Amino acid sequence: MKMKKVVPFAMTALLIGGAIVAPSASANEGNAGVTNTTDNKEQNPQVEPVFIKVAGTVDNVENSKNATYYTVKEGEDTNVLVVNDDTRVFDNTGKEVKLQKGDKVTAYTYANKPMLAIYPPQYNPEVIIVETKEMGTVEVDLFNKELVNTDNTLKLNVGEETELLSLSGKEVKAEDLAEQHLLVFYTIATMSIPAQTPPSKVVVLDTIAEESGEVDPSESAIQEIINNDFYEVEGTKMVPLRSIAEELGYKVESTGKGAIISKDAVSYTITRGQKEYGYNKAIRHFKVAPALLEPTKTYVPVEFVEELMK
Repeated sequence: MKMKKVVPFAMTALLIGGAIVAPSASANEGNAGVTNTTDNKEQNPQVEPVFIKVAGTVDNVENSKNATYYTVKEGEDTNVLVVNDDTRVFDNTGKEVKLQKGDKVTAYTYANKPMLAIYPPQYNPEVIIVETKEMGTVEVDLFNKELVNTDNTLKLNVGEETELLSLSGKEVKAEDLAEQHLLVFYTIATMSIPAQTPPSKVVVLDTIAEESGEVDPSESAIQEIINNDFYEVEGTKMVPLRSIAEELGYKVESTGKGAIISKDAVSYTITRGQKEYGYNKAIRHFKVAPALLEPTKTYVPVEFVEELMK
């Protein structure tokens, strides 16, 4: 990655805005006493989030050929983070780190990214932040021409000491930050609305996939299959085995009572009416047994799609 420092930041101007604290005020808090609700809504329109935030503690790590699956839990909520070579992981001070079991994390995924309808939900985040005991706050959002985020809670005052980077490795200048998706690291901010901060580090999220909105075509095709062809059995969504497996590049051989699915060194043996299924030489279990819900078509729990995609 290339980096470049930019024009000096006048700390005195920042201090005039108020005491230095971590920002907690929202854009709506500045309207106390306003009785005209229509005007209030016009001044503070609801903004759709650019990123989905998933937070929790890494409870389990499972490696596969193309990605690593991190199960993240917070209270009763369970989510899975699918991490590959394109996923960037930083701590809250801006250092690049590796994810480990037990880490407390917050993951940011584009809100318009297609998702498979499986449980627990799976996210393929652009950025993951590991929380540490060190002082540091992170903001991931779209910033406008004035370098203010979408909900008007944070304005960036980029200074000489601000480290500027991009995920693509391109050189970044202060003028390149406007109207971009940014990962911002900072430690101090004013109590004004929006809060103002001299960020220590700003990363432009400008990878090719993000700029074009591209997604894995196989994932889109699988989601379309699931949307158009499924049954509910005992509260579990059942989906067609052959069409999904073949879309993912597996060879599917009928056994008369089920199927053998194979790709490279991986093989699954599925038997209709049995919750047990073979994975290479091991035995695993479905929540609901595969069934012949339509002539010549075997249906399996949608959770098995996650297994095939690893």
